[in-house]
Parts: sequence; structure tokens; C-alpha cells
Amino acid sequence: MQTSTFILSLCFSLSTGFYFHVGEREEKCIIEDVPSETLLTGTFRIQQWDTHRHDFLESAPGLGMFVTVTTYNDEVLLSKLYGPQGTFSFTSHSPGEHIICLESNSTTLVSFGGSKLRIHLEIRVGQHDLDAAVAQAKDKVNEVSFKLGHLIEQIEQIVKEQNYQRDREENFRMTSEDTNSNVLWWAFAQTLIFISIGIFQMKHLKDFFIAKKLV
Repeated sequence: MQTSTFILSLCFSLSTGFYFHVGEREEKCIIEDVPSETLLTGTFRIQQWDTHRHDFLESAPGLGMFVTVTTYNDEVLLSKLYGPQGTFSFTSHSPGEHIICLESNSTTLVSFGGSKLRIHLEIRVGQHDLDAAVAQAKDKVNEVSFKLGHLIEQIEQIVKEQNYQRDREENFRMTSEDTNSNVLWWAFAQTLIFISIGIFQMKHLKDFFIAKKLV
């Protein structure tokens, strides 16, 4: 089984859609860097390569996708088998990078023997399903009210992203200052060592010349 990793930067992008190709039982992972207490929703759809038509067609029944979400501390947030298309979601408990891995899964109903698959994936950060909620609205007032609430939610998510990036910049600045301080002290220590060696050499030469009665 092969494993590949994509690195996506979604600092201020609340929704990103793309597709990638995988083989049978091949796992591919993406890394999402998100703030804490942030909802992340992913929607995927599988297409299978047809050797006769030389094109990607909709997947046959029985072909699924196994989705696993972990943190860099090996905390498992999600581990579930889905069908040829589906939606998964999780909420981050702490800020940082989260690893989302997808692996195609064949069952007794279908065997594609190493054929190529195309995975369409859309990642939404900090968003709830707007269309479903709007469809349930009974009148325009409720619809506008929900859209306003959705907009406020997006603004709050952007504020979370900004605060998270500000914390990362602060940590980077403190690390840089500590490194510069260590370099300065090392340079000062080297200077003292060179001065001490010079004084020792001069004293040694002076004692040598006195011992030889050259001065």
C-alpha cells in the first residue's frame, strides 16, 4: 500500500475543491492547519477509469472510501468507511495541523484490480451546510436571518484564523529572538576565549625571553 501526502494552505480560504488520482488500496493524505474549536467538513466523490471509453465514469456500487482524521499527537478524531460518495466532518480540539487520509476500499461487490480512480474532494473550514438549512426555511425572513447568521459565522472563523496566525507569528518571533540571543552570547564567549589565548601566549613568550635572557 502506498501513501502520499498533500500539503494544503487554507489560512484564509474557507472552501477549497480539487481532485487527485489514486490506485487500488492506495492511501493519500492531506494536512490541514486549523485553529482550535473549528468545524471542518469534507465532501468527496469517486470516479473510476474505464479502459474501453478511456474516461473516468461514476463509481460502481460496492466501491467505498475509508476516511481517517488524526492529529500530530496521534489522536484519532474520525475513522469511518463511506460509500463511493459522502460527507465527513470533525471539530478540532486544539490548534495545529490535522492529517486527513483517504484510502479506496473494494468489497466483494466490485473488484477493479488496480484500476485508476479519481477522487473529487471539497474541504470547507468553519462552515455549516447553508443549502440544507435554507431549504428548511419557511419564509424569506428565516432565509435572510440564516444567511446573516452564516455570514457572522464566517467572520468569526476569519477572526479565529487571524488570532491563530498571530499566535504563530508571536511564537516564531520569540524563537528568533532566543536564537539571536544565543548567537550573540556565543560570539561574546568566542571573543573572550581569543583574548584569553592571546594574553596567555604573550605571557608565555615573555617568560621564554626572560628565561633565555633575551630581554
